[in-house]
Amino acid sequence: MSRQSTGHSCTHREKKTMERPYSLIALDEVDSTNNYLRRLDAPDSPCPLLVTAEYQTAGRGADTNRWESARGENLLFSLRVQPQALPARHMFAISEVAALALVTALTSFSEAPFTIKWPNDIYYGDSKVAGILIENDLQGAFVRRSVVGIGINVNQRRFLSDAPNPRSLADIVGHDLERRTVLERIMESFLHFFGQITDGTPDALDALHQHYKGHLYRMGEEHKFIDDTGMFCATIVDVEQSGHLILQDTECDRRRYEFKQLKYII
Repeated sequence: MSRQSTGHSCTHREKKTMERPYSLIALDEVDSTNNYLRRLDAPDSPCPLLVTAEYQTAGRGADTNRWESARGENLLFSLRVQPQALPARHMFAISEVAALALVTALTSFSEAPFTIKWPNDIYYGDSKVAGILIENDLQGAFVRRSVVGIGINVNQRRFLSDAPNPRSLADIVGHDLERRTVLERIMESFLHFFGQITDGTPDALDALHQHYKGHLYRMGEEHKFIDDTGMFCATIVDVEQSGHLILQDTECDRRRYEFKQLKYII
């Protein structure tokens, strides 16, 4: 890690002219921004803490997947947030906040909308533009804090990994973008949606959940999937607030899945 800068505007929240409502640590290189935040010895704070990196030597996707990103071409960052009273049974709301923030921000750069591939990959058509990795710490029946890792293909045009369908925002809009502008729009959207659920009220959580389902990739469409029984055709009919995906197959049977129990055929 050869370069680092910090900002701490949250300590003066009463100032209407504050630069940003979160703290920032900007890194040149790190193993992963999620790992960095998990190791960081920093006191708990209601102020979100954002860590960015130009390059990750061990960037992580969901489960054991690696995240490919060329140095200085994309956005690699993690957020540490602390909901005030979010029940652990509703911790999927953090994933919904992050996914909706990306869909909202990225769609602002494009004429066509982005969608959320359950649970929280961001798609443009049938191509993956961004991924999210969330690690929650619980305290009793509530979420104490969450580390939200995000990788977005912004300006990278050539991908060397065997990922089947990556695409960048620059490829979609036809020109390179200023990454700082993209990040600022994402943070604005994230803070908006996070503010809606930070107190954990049922009405706020339900409104967020309905919004999430309204942007779901392939919602209500019949497609092929694979689970541990093999390939089958089904339609996505619902996502529970717990995060479980509900499919209805061609025999009209409903199937319920946790993350990693189902594979899309794209």
